[in-house]
Amino acid sequence: MENINYPIRINRYLALNNFCSRREADALIKRDLVFINGRIAKLGDKVGEKDLVETDLESRQETKEYAYFAYNKPKGVMTNNDQIGGKSIRDVLNLPKDIVPVGRLDKDSYGLIILSNDGRITGKILNPEFEHEKEYVVTVDKPITNHFLNIMRKGVNLEDFRTKECTVEKINDNKFKIILTEGKKHQIRRMCDNLGYATTELKRIRIMNVKLGEFKIGQMRKIKGTELNKLLITLGIKD
Repeated sequence: MENINYPIRINRYLALNNFCSRREADALIKRDLVFINGRIAKLGDKVGEKDLVETDLESRQETKEYAYFAYNKPKGVMTNNDQIGGKSIRDVLNLPKDIVPVGRLDKDSYGLIILSNDGRITGKILNPEFEHEKEYVVTVDKPITNHFLNIMRKGVNLEDFRTKECTVEKINDNKFKIILTEGKKHQIRRMCDNLGYATTELKRIRIMNVKLGEFKIGQMRKIKGTELNKLLITLGIKD
C-alpha cells in the first residue's frame, strides 16, 4: 500500500482498504451506509489513523461477481465515447453496462486493454506511484540509433515533465520494445517526436502480468485462474 498521510478522505480510505472504488464509496456515503466512530459519514469527511470506520455490510454486495477481460483493441476504436466521430469500445463490443476500460489506449494505437467491473483495480493499475509495468512495441519512420535508445532509456525532457527511466530494446532497424511504469497522454509518441522520430505504429502487448498473447485484433478473452490471481495479489487486492 502507498504511504498514507492521515487524515484522508473517507472515499480514499475505503478504496485503499480494497472495500470498493472511490466512486462506489461516494455512492454508499450518499446512502448513509458508512460510519465514522459510530456517526453517519458525509461526503468529504476525513478519517484519522485511529478512527473506526464501519459500513452496512449488506450494502457491500458480497455476492457481486467481478469480471476481468483482456481486449485486443483495433486501430480506429476509441477507448471511450468522449470524442466526436468514430466508435468506442462500448460501440463495438456487447458489454454489460458496468464493464468499463481500465485506462486508455489512443485511437491510433492498438493492442491490450483491460476491461472490468471492479473499480478497485483502476487507480492501482494506473497510478505511476505503484510503478506497474506496461509494455509496448513501437515502429518509427527511420532507423533507430544507439543515441535514440540511450536517451529513451534515461528519460526524455518533454514540455511539461521528464519521463522516468525505462527499459528499451531494439527489435530491428525501425522497431523497438519499451516498458513504462507511467502513462502520460501520448507519452511514447511525444518521446519519439522529441527525438525527431515519427511513430508509425504503436501496440501495447502487456499490462503487468497480463499479456496480449496470440489472440486476434478485436478479440476479447477472460482473465482468470493463475493469471487473475497474480494480478490481484500484485495489486494488493487479494492475499
